[in-house]
Amino acid sequence: MQLIDWVILCVTLLFIVAYGAIRTRGSKNVEEFILGGKNTPWWTVGLSVMATQASAITFLSTPGQAYHDGMGFVQFYFGLPLAMVVICITFIPIYHRLKVYTAYEYLEQRFDVKTRTLASLLFLVQRGLGTGLTIYAPAIIMSSLLGWNLNLMNFIIGLLVIIYTVSGGTRAVNVTHKQQMFVIMSGMFITFFIILSYLPEELSFNNVLHIAGANDKMNIVDFSFDPEKRYTIWSGIAGGFFLALSYFGTDQSQVQRYLSGKSVRESQMGLIMNGLLKVPMQFFILLIGVMVFIFFQFHEAPLHFNPNNVELVQNSSYKDEYKNLESELKSLAEEKKEISMLYAGQLNQDYDNKELHNRMIALNSQEKDLRDDAKQLISKINANAETNDKDYVFLYFILNFLPKGLIGLLLAVIFSAAMSSSASGLNALASTTAIDLYKRNVTAEKSEKHFVDATKLFTLIWGIIAILFACLGTLFENLIQLVNIIGSIFYGTVLGIFLVAFYVKYVKAQAIFWGAVISQCAIFYIYYKDVVSFLWLNIIGAVLTIVLSSLLQMFMNKNTPPPVTEK
Repeated sequence: MQLIDWVILCVTLLFIVAYGAIRTRGSKNVEEFILGGKNTPWWTVGLSVMATQASAITFLSTPGQAYHDGMGFVQFYFGLPLAMVVICITFIPIYHRLKVYTAYEYLEQRFDVKTRTLASLLFLVQRGLGTGLTIYAPAIIMSSLLGWNLNLMNFIIGLLVIIYTVSGGTRAVNVTHKQQMFVIMSGMFITFFIILSYLPEELSFNNVLHIAGANDKMNIVDFSFDPEKRYTIWSGIAGGFFLALSYFGTDQSQVQRYLSGKSVRESQMGLIMNGLLKVPMQFFILLIGVMVFIFFQFHEAPLHFNPNNVELVQNSSYKDEYKNLESELKSLAEEKKEISMLYAGQLNQDYDNKELHNRMIALNSQEKDLRDDAKQLISKINANAETNDKDYVFLYFILNFLPKGLIGLLLAVIFSAAMSSSASGLNALASTTAIDLYKRNVTAEKSEKHFVDATKLFTLIWGIIAILFACLGTLFENLIQLVNIIGSIFYGTVLGIFLVAFYVKYVKAQAIFWGAVISQCAIFYIYYKDVVSFLWLNIIGAVLTIVLSSLLQMFMNKNTPPPVTEK
């Protein structure tokens, strides 16, 4: 990195932190600190909802996911627009009518305090883990780039987020999200066009997509009914719908964003904005990953993208074997570039040369085998080393091929995304702890200022906890999948509780509480046994909670003696 990159990165981050802290300090009451005074316009609500979900993991891991596996991951989001409609019709009007600070307050009014507490605790566990991961993702970048201690980077990033979130609460989160989304999307669009400019002049964009398709990177929709397949249109529409319904409808980090809207209509318009833009945004980010794949058809790529693992093997007794694999890859890259150019030339003549097509696929298959051999060498040196390098693909491209200045901008994109989602997470964790656990159980009369100060204190505490979670983080296939797996384990049960609350009126407190507890235990077991793809856990958790609570209520009604009437 050059001086200009450091200047752009530091100025961007410091501006966001200072702007958020100065612009929004001095909240006078709980409503102002937690809900931003309920005066947020719809477009700010929409941007804040998008920024909350668009963590650094999105921009770090998603391109790497597409580089390895293609565009199929976009199916994960197909159920989201439908979920936005359901939330706008059902969830938002109820939350606004009851004037709640958190989604879980409603559950006490509908059921009882222990059901409210259960849902709150499930949220706190999964969001605490998720927030730790959103801090951990960009820490990987800076630790790899500078050689700094990973735990130190976790602390620095977490501290930046804590500063303005403690100072301004929801208003700080909302106003900084606008700047962060501007930085994020500007950086991604600039990167996309720079990759295009780096490709050979005779290669049209149509040819780029054709080459990507020939390498199975453009298989967007999979109609397979195989339950073990992670991403299909069915798991995307069904599982993705339930996950989005859970996340946007019951996760306080999102509920708090649209509860700050000026009115029901403003909140609804903000969510509809998210529903319309989210799938195209994810498609575009995945397409950038595919473009990086095409870029490396014409430029030499490393044998392994994780620099820490490369250093490990180069300082071991296997370094000569690794060098031999690198030499093989270099020869393969030269042939791959030649074949890709020939194939593109044939496409310009409206001829899809099957022989070149098959040769290109064979070369990429050989490249994959060489990478697998490299991973085996790494595992021999350290059996606990994470050999999956998907999360480092986009980072490698940024650091090695972007021009001066843009490296700093892209790192600012990733940091901005980390700060936006982490701030929302801390804000929601603190609000839930303060309102659903602390305030609900305080017996003595306390002032508004006391609860504002308590919420700030809980923000600090959860910030520290999130940093500790980040320090314990390890790569698991890739980060974008790990975040969604954690969500899928918990969200289904919580969604089931809310669906029963909204639609199954005869189910009472005891039945829903024990139905949810049994359902959550069952989900842990199903995930441990790896029976189905994690996306289906959302549906299973929600359906189990609804069915079990309904059966328990029927059993309780049957065994409850009729009331005695006086004659």
